Amino acid sequence: MFVNRVFPPDRGATGRCLADLGGRLAAAGWRVTVVTDGAVAEGATPRPDAPTGIAVHRTGGSVPEGGRPSVRAYLDSLCRLTGLALRLPRHDVIVTMTDPPMLALAGPMLAARHGAASLHWCHDLYPDLLPVLGVGMPAAVLGLARRGMARALRRHDRVVAIGRCMRDRIADMGVAADRLTLLPNWPDPVIRPQSAAGNGFRRSLGLEDGDGRILIAYSGTLGLAHPMNGVLDAAARLQESDPALLFLLTGEGRGFAAVEEAARSRGLRNLRRLPWQPAGRLAESLSAADLHLVTMDPAADGMIVPSKLAGVQAAGRPCLFLGPRGGEAVARVAGCGLTIDPFDGAAIADAVRAYAADPARRAVEGALAARRAAGWTADHAAAAFADLAAGAAKGRATAKRAVRPVMGRAAARSVEGRPVPNA
Repeated sequence: MFVNRVFPPDRGATGRCLADLGGRLAAAGWRVTVVTDGAVAEGATPRPDAPTGIAVHRTGGSVPEGGRPSVRAYLDSLCRLTGLALRLPRHDVIVTMTDPPMLALAGPMLAARHGAASLHWCHDLYPDLLPVLGVGMPAAVLGLARRGMARALRRHDRVVAIGRCMRDRIADMGVAADRLTLLPNWPDPVIRPQSAAGNGFRRSLGLEDGDGRILIAYSGTLGLAHPMNGVLDAAARLQESDPALLFLLTGEGRGFAAVEEAARSRGLRNLRRLPWQPAGRLAESLSAADLHLVTMDPAADGMIVPSKLAGVQAAGRPCLFLGPRGGEAVARVAGCGLTIDPFDGAAIADAVRAYAADPARRAVEGALAARRAAGWTADHAAAAFADLAAGAAKGRATAKRAVRPVMGRAAARSVEGRPVPNA
């Protein structure tokens, strides 16, 4: 049983990862249940590669979209999901994810109710990430939440982190090394490298083959942990000096409104904005760019790992990672991109100009990025997760057998000290 707020056709990176993994586990013979929030929106269309064999149970509750994060909305979603998961028939393995925040707290309780092994699949480390996302709470409450999260993680049979920096941070919370597993996210299986020549997405932007235009793209969710000040500064610096460069921002998220307003106030003519693109256009849209941008607030180091980097590399394009120099993404982008301070507009502009002037470099680094992405796919991740889940379930069953005789002796005494029949 997987528990997560979103699941396709809902949008969201955690839901997409869950669909990739759950579909493959079901195909391998697991009986897979997904407990998710809300209700499918009217008119929503499933992905062309939508998973089959998964039993999906939706709470039917209201899932707010847009605006600032709300503690109340998070808590309501957490309660709906936990309540529904408690009412379902028994499962062998319970997997909590990190949408909504603090969902890990429910894992041990759900595991006890089901007599199951408990796994926490950590995509975002809460509550530490909440202040970065602009969710304010008193220091005493945040401290209490941190201690509660640490206790909950230590009670899970296994904790899965998607990056080394996140794994190390969880280890510092007291989770034993033998319960921690590193399992990075993978690129969306629909993404394949495509040539920019003849790319329909580029043509829709007015870019024609051989016109010398260079497209620098940001694609995906733009939240409060994805600073764009440096990108806007770079676009302003390049607008007059390098008119062949075009910045494109594609996707959705709370951060786009502020970016659009800032671009208007700066009078940026070399920056365009497009809405979220359907899965059927994902490979084409990512391959339309000559260079990609991935941003991450340094304050979120160890709390998130930018999953969009895997998709960029699967498309065979180099990337500028605009984030902390000690994070997981730095190792992944080495050799096929650069790491730059996300607030240093001058350095970003210099890097963009250098890549624009060197098509051979873009081709070499793009090919390396594609090979790197091909080394870890949804199939690899599903096989690793299946082994992990099977091991956790076996360990839980062994523990039950070891405890049963002790429980039996304890139950074999009545209050008067006489044996209880059939105990």
